[in-house]
Amino acid sequence: MLAAEAGSSIPASVSAWQSKSMTSQGGSVCGVSRRRSCSRSTCSRSSVATLTYVYGDQTAVLGPLATFAEPHAYDLCEFHAQRLSAPRGWEVIRLVQDPGTLGPTEDDLLALADAVREAARPPVVEEPRGQAVEVGRRGHLRMLRSTEASETVS
Repeated sequence: MLAAEAGSSIPASVSAWQSKSMTSQGGSVCGVSRRRSCSRSTCSRSSVATLTYVYGDQTAVLGPLATFAEPHAYDLCEFHAQRLSAPRGWEVIRLVQDPGTLGPTEDDLLALADAVREAARPPVVEEPRGQAVEVGRRGHLRMLRSTEASETVS
């Protein structure tokens, strides 16, 4: 039974496979898995590789799972990735990634540490010249003294 027939807020134009992942709780989409599954229609295994086509070169490129799901790329499980074949006259390029390079490298970790230090560093604000100098502060109020007045008093 479709969710639209059950009296929920999902429109009747939504197909059965879309309604499985939708709920009427505030119009939000629930039950959508963050796990990307194989693009083959009858396969529900987790994807491990991404297939893209370069039509101009008649090439199919099978590489590691892409960071983001792209509309013109196909995620494949290990079973379908191993048994991939291309049309006659096409070349298949299989990009195999070394398992040791899957994690972050030392350069990645150093760059992350530098970015965190930079974000935690308070911004350096230069005092405008010829205007005022902050003498004291209480809450959101500041007491200012004119820099011109301090020069003339001395």
